[in-house]
Amino acid sequence: MSVKGSATSRSTGSTTASSRRPVPGLSRTELLHAYRMMQLSRRLDDKEIQLKNQSAAYFQISGAGHEAIQVAAGLSLRAGHDWVFPYYRDRALCLTVGITPAEMLLGSVGSADDPSSGGRQMPSHWSDRRLHIVSPSSATGTQCLHGVGCAEGGVLDRAIAAKGGREPSAHSDEVVLVSLGDGTTSEGEFWESLNSACTRRLPVVFLIQDNGYAISVPVDAQTPGGDISKLVESFPGLRLARADGTDLSDSWNAMQDAVGYVRARRGPALVHARTVRLYSHSLSDDDRAYRPQAERDEDARRDPVAHLRAQCLAEGVATESELDTLEAEIDKELAEAVDRALAAPPPIAETVARYVYSPDVDPTSEAFDVAPQPSGALQTMVASINRTLRDEMTRNSRIVIFGEDVADASHAASLAEVDGKGGVFKVTHGLQRTFGVDRVFNSPLAEANIVGRALGMAIRGLKPVVEIQFFDYIWPAVMQLRSEISMLRYRSNNTYSCPMVVRVPIGGYLRGGAIYHSQSGESIFAHFPGLRIAYPSNAADASGLLRTAIRCDDPVLFLEHKHLYRQTYNKGAYPGTDHMVPFGRSALRRPGDDVVIVTWGALVQRSLVAAQQAAKAGVEASVLDLRTIAPYDWEGIAAAVTRTSRVIVAHEDQLTCGFGAELAARIADELFGQLDAPVKRVGALDCPVGYHPVLEEATLPQTADILRAVQDVTSY
Repeated sequence: MSVKGSATSRSTGSTTASSRRPVPGLSRTELLHAYRMMQLSRRLDDKEIQLKNQSAAYFQISGAGHEAIQVAAGLSLRAGHDWVFPYYRDRALCLTVGITPAEMLLGSVGSADDPSSGGRQMPSHWSDRRLHIVSPSSATGTQCLHGVGCAEGGVLDRAIAAKGGREPSAHSDEVVLVSLGDGTTSEGEFWESLNSACTRRLPVVFLIQDNGYAISVPVDAQTPGGDISKLVESFPGLRLARADGTDLSDSWNAMQDAVGYVRARRGPALVHARTVRLYSHSLSDDDRAYRPQAERDEDARRDPVAHLRAQCLAEGVATESELDTLEAEIDKELAEAVDRALAAPPPIAETVARYVYSPDVDPTSEAFDVAPQPSGALQTMVASINRTLRDEMTRNSRIVIFGEDVADASHAASLAEVDGKGGVFKVTHGLQRTFGVDRVFNSPLAEANIVGRALGMAIRGLKPVVEIQFFDYIWPAVMQLRSEISMLRYRSNNTYSCPMVVRVPIGGYLRGGAIYHSQSGESIFAHFPGLRIAYPSNAADASGLLRTAIRCDDPVLFLEHKHLYRQTYNKGAYPGTDHMVPFGRSALRRPGDDVVIVTWGALVQRSLVAAQQAAKAGVEASVLDLRTIAPYDWEGIAAAVTRTSRVIVAHEDQLTCGFGAELAARIADELFGQLDAPVKRVGALDCPVGYHPVLEEATLPQTADILRAVQDVTSY
């Protein structure tokens, strides 16, 4: 083992058992326990392969060759005290922390009794709330930001609790372990996580298990110089340890150094462990197709389980008979676990949609229908959102707000001289002054970083309300939103969840917004089961819907149209500190029996103007504001269509594959008998929004376009 700054380099070559030294700090009992965990992990791998070949399991991925570093990591942690963000090879790590072979095999067969996911995830995605092992996805690298957010959440929890006089839930010396493979270090989220961990000096240990391959791609083909630890040496405050990950002693020393450094609150640490991959990437892969036999043979000579067995015998830790007895006990335990798994019930088809959303808190329910109590002068949407955030932060000390430029000033001392930024649209202005730097702070310019860290905070009880500065720049965060935020509750079978709010300014009509500050695209996110979407059109609804978003138990994408922030026509008196609008409840903005315009966002006002103009010709058009996209108010739509028999769906997003296409298709499918005319859609052209006002107006739907649709539908 070597540490950053040391002149000693770690050994990666094969060494004989007789030359290996005893593991310092481990008693004979502990050493035999380590050997047991390593053998158990290997034999579980082999048992799962057998089950896959018998069609009793459907997938298998192995941790063979990684056992030494994983057991060393597990022994260095405190189960249920520290946090673990594993990846799919971490069998020995999870066994050492406390997951049982029976629980792993229940996952292998996909049983309803699988405690990690109830048969929803592939095997090797282990989790346990009691042990603080967090449910992982198959997306490599995303967990890095979750781990950083969890560590940061612990620090924030203690700081907020101290100021509020409550007992913190986070321990003062807890450690967050983030485990990943060498291939994952090519992902942007890995580098974003290192950035935040070092900038904020967070208690995180990054464990990189480098077996030399990302499926078939060798490390020298994706990491400059083939050595990730050399690339990160210059990160300020990062403790760096290198280890032979096939050697328990070297691995133990590296993990003890890293965990000790982090537990002492000196900063983050990174352990680069060179391991071997003794089996193919998974049973869906055959490494003989791309790895020479000599290379595979060399890896086999570094087998950590065989080496530790030889070491135990050579150093008198145990006799051959004692090890044989231990291994026989493992085989017996596995046989019993296999019998239990094979007898366990499969999932029931009727439960397939369970836990997409919270089973306990329903934001569409009457509990979230709290009437407004308006008072004071009319205020803009910006002012209403700001005041709602202020009231909710006062009510709930666990709310934290962060994002790009949302703080008044990153350096709080500057506030004595400056007014403060508070977001590019001033939505969060003054919140940092009121609630402090622990609850309102700036993030790096990295959207995945914002959303991924928020997940890590949310799983431990904080309520992040984060901001993506422009909808146009949300795309780097889509992996986090689609594969992590919206999936966590479902994939963990309701063991983990991440209630949060992601605020996003959206839309055009800005005069000068151009291609990269005018985008819409809410329909894309409506494809994310588990994610709620709210889209207010006026100040009062912005307050009521935002309060519902904050108080509900699901992740919410809260879309704020930039053009509506400071309009006069959508102002409203502040509706009170408890006003909430239930999700999935539309609002009829204008009555009319000839045609209904179903719309949302900035098109609500344009639809109202078009309806007023149509009334001059004797056509009475009603305007239905959906207010939320996921869920949307189908009952309200159906009632309006039944009353008018003619319908237009108008939205700002592009016409092709806009959310209006879904509504139009469902209306045609389920309400065809009620229609006296074809369903008409109004949307933007299928092209970007140009800079010049002439181009913008030609691209985005205007009042005249809606009026023309009204005339077409009513004259059919």
